[in-house]
Amino acid sequence: MRHTYSVTGMTCEGCVASVTEKLSQVEGVRHVEVDLKKGEAEISMNGHVPIQKLKKALPDTYSIEEKGHHAMEMAVPKETSKLNQLRPLFLIFGYLFAAAFFLNYKDWDMGEAMLDFMGLFYIVFSFFKFLDLKGFPDSFRMYDPLAKALPAYGWVYPFLELALGLMFLMRFQIQTALIATVVILGITTFGVTKTLLDKKSIRCACLGTALNLPMTEATFIENTIMLVMAVTMLVQYF
Repeated sequence: MRHTYSVTGMTCEGCVASVTEKLSQVEGVRHVEVDLKKGEAEISMNGHVPIQKLKKALPDTYSIEEKGHHAMEMAVPKETSKLNQLRPLFLIFGYLFAAAFFLNYKDWDMGEAMLDFMGLFYIVFSFFKFLDLKGFPDSFRMYDPLAKALPAYGWVYPFLELALGLMFLMRFQIQTALIATVVILGITTFGVTKTLLDKKSIRCACLGTALNLPMTEATFIENTIMLVMAVTMLVQYF
């Protein structure tokens, strides 16, 4: 017995692997084939498996419906422009730049403003990762070399961002925090570049799994801004 279902919420091959694994563990399921582009899952069963049982097996990030079901048709995501996809990222950066400016506008100091921006950046971005601490490592390791080689790094990364953010805001061990920023984001940028050259379809995990951001622009925008600031500040220190 073979049935085709529509699956929404998948954005990368990591999602495909996760959906395949979860559905394959359902009692009565023999084989699962998931197609990312079509947003479909073909499931071979020993007997009829209720749709509710399949839904229960998947994390809240994904939803599964019978092919042709009205709810599924309404859930099919429409293609949006890259500008619309990046809108949340631009809004966040706008708020961060504004916050850094207003914190320092009375006695303006570019260096202090940059430190505040970097601290707020890490705090905000770690917050989004904490929203789905279980799902973030799977997306992150799809392009970060260190997270791929050392899975535990993906779990630690949000806490590392939080710590760096506090270090910048509290002006604690600034040089150490700057060096760590260059190293950490340098590794991620290397992985992103390789992923893009391989033309893989990967979701950016910079804001965790809460938002669906395209890998190309989102990751390079955030990494470039932070790396430029970190290098500029290090040059001033040394």
